[in-house]
Amino acid sequence: MAIRAPLSLKARAIGLLAQREHSRAELRRKLLRIEQQQRQKQRAQQLAALADADAGDVAELTDDVDAVAEPESSVDALLDALAADGYLDETRFVESRLHLRAGRFGAQRIQQELAQHGLKLDAEQQAALRASELERAREVWHKRFGSEPSREPTEQARQTRFLLARGFAPDLVRRLLRA
Repeated sequence: MAIRAPLSLKARAIGLLAQREHSRAELRRKLLRIEQQQRQKQRAQQLAALADADAGDVAELTDDVDAVAEPESSVDALLDALAADGYLDETRFVESRLHLRAGRFGAQRIQQELAQHGLKLDAEQQAALRASELERAREVWHKRFGSEPSREPTEQARQTRFLLARGFAPDLVRRLLRA
């Protein structure tokens, strides 16, 4: 059985981007974790070789162990190259995330999620999201609670909490439940 060499960091990054769009910050975090794991394995192998080496080879192997560059610089350089080649595009990530989340969540929740990635909606996307928010809230509410609003205060409070947790605006939730 042949031992396969581990995938390069670039191949791993492209593989992650092939599965779904990633923000730069998210992909950086994942690649740093992968790079650190690979470097730990490499260091362990070098230290094992150092333990088995002759005295003459010790100085050469010690230099190899200490010559490992910082993973942050190599990952940042890779991310710059991926962005230049068009593999990593933050506007594509925002559009993907917006398309994925708009059917289930309100504008506040979507903006909060994008802020965690260090991104924002542009003015046009924000206006379109706000314009469709009442209809999206109605669909989410209808899917969860049925067609008739409850007149019981406890049930109305539960429905209100549900919609607010989904990121819909409080005034929009009140308007929806009164209608």
